[in-house]
Amino acid sequence: MSDGSITIGATVAPAGTTRRTLPAHGSRRSHAAYALVTPAAALMLVMLLGPLAGVIALSFTDYQLGAPHFSWIGLANYQDLFADKVFWTALRNTLTYVVIVVPGAVIAGLAIALLIQSGTSLRSLYRTIYFLPVMATLIAMAVVWEFMLHPQFGLVNGLLRGAGLPAFAWLQDRNTALYALCAIGIWQAVGFNMVLFLAGLVSIPKQLYEAAEIDGASSGWARFRLVTWPMLGPVTTFVVVISGIRSFQVFDTVHVLTKGGPSKSTEVLIHAIYTEGFEFFRSGYAAAITVVFLVFVLLLTLVKSRLADRGVHYT
Repeated sequence: MSDGSITIGATVAPAGTTRRTLPAHGSRRSHAAYALVTPAAALMLVMLLGPLAGVIALSFTDYQLGAPHFSWIGLANYQDLFADKVFWTALRNTLTYVVIVVPGAVIAGLAIALLIQSGTSLRSLYRTIYFLPVMATLIAMAVVWEFMLHPQFGLVNGLLRGAGLPAFAWLQDRNTALYALCAIGIWQAVGFNMVLFLAGLVSIPKQLYEAAEIDGASSGWARFRLVTWPMLGPVTTFVVVISGIRSFQVFDTVHVLTKGGPSKSTEVLIHAIYTEGFEFFRSGYAAAITVVFLVFVLLLTLVKSRLADRGVHYT
């Protein structure tokens, strides 16, 4: 090397080794993402958990709507609740409503979906007609049903008289009022269930039907029993649970058509909460009913979560 040259020292990595550097910009991006998500997540938790915590706390008080003061009374609201005949009547009516509406809406929705999927040329028209009750405002449709079920001038009794059958005071008789509401509930839920079942039917591979036919399942019932029904297992579970939750939440038709009558024969949990909280202004007692109602909904949600893992995978 000549005297005029300048040697610059350098560190040479040994052969066969690589130097790894952590991407500092990636870490900064993750911190920035968390910083952006945190306010929205915190707001969502406050909006979801705040009212729930407030209702639970309110159920241990004697607070009345509009009162300036309240006292903590422990489990007194729950003791009064479980000793209240109206609560047990509302619970029994709610369970009766669920037991009737859920199977009826599921079976009717599946049957209509199968008929539409069978290949009729008016498939789109039928889908629209059966889905209309879902899009309509239930309160407005309840008013229509009130006229249809009128004891003297209603369409239903008119058809019964025309067929030589006796007419009924559907909403005024305690023996028929709850069942009339169940029929309306089934009618309102069929369209939504039909759409879900149609989605499940479309997703079933055609090869399964061809294989079943080769194995001797030539009739429609055999194909349904061996292919369609097993493949619709996850969809059916979802439909049953969602229908159950929505049935527990029945309020609109009860409030518009019967207001829980006659003689509390159609009183349900949500309407009991409304009556206690906004008519009798017993907010603490209404909160206790709400907590019990939330327990039922939570149990249904847990059942759905346990059964949702039983999926069907196509290979």
